[in-house]
Amino acid sequence: MARDSTGYTVGFAALVCVICGIGVAGAAVALKPRQEENKILDQQKQVLYVAGLLKPGQEASPAEVKALFEKNIRPEVIDLKTGTPAKGVEAKGFDQQRAAKDPATSTPAPENPAKVFRLPNNALVYHVLKDGKTDMLILPIQGYGLWSVMYGYLALDDDTTTVEGITFYQHGETPGLGGEVDNPKWKAGWEGRKIYDDQGKVALTVIKGQAGPPQAAPHRIDGLSGATITSNGVTNTIQFWFGPNGFGPYLKQFSQSQGRS
Repeated sequence: MARDSTGYTVGFAALVCVICGIGVAGAAVALKPRQEENKILDQQKQVLYVAGLLKPGQEASPAEVKALFEKNIRPEVIDLKTGTPAKGVEAKGFDQQRAAKDPATSTPAPENPAKVFRLPNNALVYHVLKDGKTDMLILPIQGYGLWSVMYGYLALDDDTTTVEGITFYQHGETPGLGGEVDNPKWKAGWEGRKIYDDQGKVALTVIKGQAGPPQAAPHRIDGLSGATITSNGVTNTIQFWFGPNGFGPYLKQFSQSQGRS
């Protein structure tokens, strides 16, 4: 076949595509273990940040992160509906986001303002340990803002209502507006606030304007200036995940296990 023929050109192009496709597929397979390892490492970092065991911007090697996590954090997979430990599910390697997308391991969520469409059967929570006992709980949260699903963690004191910290580690909100959910100053304003009111109802709300100190406004969070929809999205996220369809049953079970009503 002549090199300047149409058949030769098409065949050569097809051969190049096949070779490149094999190369890309091979690289993806080879890099997958490293990608999974990096994903777990980033997850551990985020948990350590919200627990206050790592400071934002603090440099730590992968080995240091792993050691700090293993020393201070105990992951636990729970049955989201009952709030009890999940049977036969190991915390290591459990991917809650993946489980929520798989119809075999999730169920449709009831209609909700946070726009959580599917709930995983099981959820991964973290116990921050002090002297071998749970000093703090870290719970994964997600909800829709203006442009995107916002993924984060919220840390609770072992009283199951006092906020110790919050972080949103993945979102697509507008920089300088809704993107201020990343602002350390705004996140610091969550510490000491209360999720539930005296009747056990989820009461924490992001308001317009300034909320004041936790002692004066335990259920109010400073609004994000110019980002009302994102602020409402954060409120909806908290309302959903700490209610009966989220971690409400688990927190009730945990509270009872600590001898509280």
